[in-house]
Amino acid sequence: MNTKNLVLMALLVGVGAALYVVTPGMVNGMKPDFMLTMMFIGILLFPTIKETFLLSLSTGVLSGLFTTFPAGFIPNIIDKAVTGFAFLAILIMLKKVVSHFAVSAILVGLGTILSGTVFLSVALFVFNANVGATFTMLFVGVVIPAVAFNVVAFVIIYPIVAKLVKRSKFNTAISQAL
Repeated sequence: MNTKNLVLMALLVGVGAALYVVTPGMVNGMKPDFMLTMMFIGILLFPTIKETFLLSLSTGVLSGLFTTFPAGFIPNIIDKAVTGFAFLAILIMLKKVVSHFAVSAILVGLGTILSGTVFLSVALFVFNANVGATFTMLFVGVVIPAVAFNVVAFVIIYPIVAKLVKRSKFNTAISQAL
């Protein structure tokens, strides 16, 4: 792994953590996970297993530490790992199509749905988190709005990061495509 790439991934995770901390909770302490958006951007920039593992682990741990959802630490780690590697697998399968910005934005939305589903399933059914709300209530009240927030954040942030990467000498998927 290149040190410059690690620094860029750390910056993405740091920005995601800052956005995650200042975002207010919606239903039962759940909130949109902007760290997920930054993880997706990082995976798009560095589509390898090592970088995906590092991004998934770091965003999962930080999301778990900052979560306001009861018993949310372990579900956050599990959901980021599953979502990160599923997102990478889709990127590898759709290599030529994903170079289009709109397809990437759609994948971010689908990845957010997968992440929310995995998180809620693990938290509610495995850890039996007693939050006084059903899976459907939390999915509709938090996951669906989070999809909109994450796609909008991706549409705003990704072109900025891509332009910075293009100007610098980062060894990313964007610079290799040019």
